[in-house]
Amino acid sequence: MIFDKQTAKKTAEVLLNINAIKLQPNDPFTWASGWKSPIYCDNRIILSFPPIRNYIRETMAKQIELLYGKPDVIAGVATGAIGIGILVAEYLGLPFIYVRPEAKGHGRQNQIEGFIEKGQSVVVVEDLISTGKSSLNAVRALKQAEVNVKGMVAIFSYGFEVATNNFKDENVTLHTLGNYENLLEQALDTNYITSKEQDILALWNANPSEWNAN
Repeated sequence: MIFDKQTAKKTAEVLLNINAIKLQPNDPFTWASGWKSPIYCDNRIILSFPPIRNYIRETMAKQIELLYGKPDVIAGVATGAIGIGILVAEYLGLPFIYVRPEAKGHGRQNQIEGFIEKGQSVVVVEDLISTGKSSLNAVRALKQAEVNVKGMVAIFSYGFEVATNNFKDENVTLHTLGNYENLLEQALDTNYITSKEQDILALWNANPSEWNAN
């Protein structure tokens, strides 16, 4: 869920302004999964714009403190959330670790990089939530390390029902700065899209795997 509507609209505004999110209902993208999509989100672009980077860092850090208190450690999900996770940890004056999709096949064979001890509390930072599978994979790795995962905060979520169900099944709380619903509202308010395009974008979100631009 989003923290508040004002933050969600502001987050949508800044992501659209720097093209971290692109909406192309008439010229859809193809995701790695093979899905046709009228939206593409690359939040790593945020790191190249200091004012936007600072807004995301401070807003996310303040959300974490309000929602979970101050954890012992901030954990980023590799690779997309490493950069923003470090910035949030620095803002809060906390240690930072990151979690790989899987353990390395060489060296110490770590999946969790950085120093953490059993029993410490962790908030996980993510850049983007689609189905939630990769994010929850990181949570499981942390739980196997016997740390206390308090919850997850992400920059943006597509708002898919499957993600909601996945987080519920894993009993993990998720809050995001922005989401798809408020993105469409902001895009319409600023004439980034038309009302007809908004309808197309809403249809995609309701059934992304079966959506067809035509």
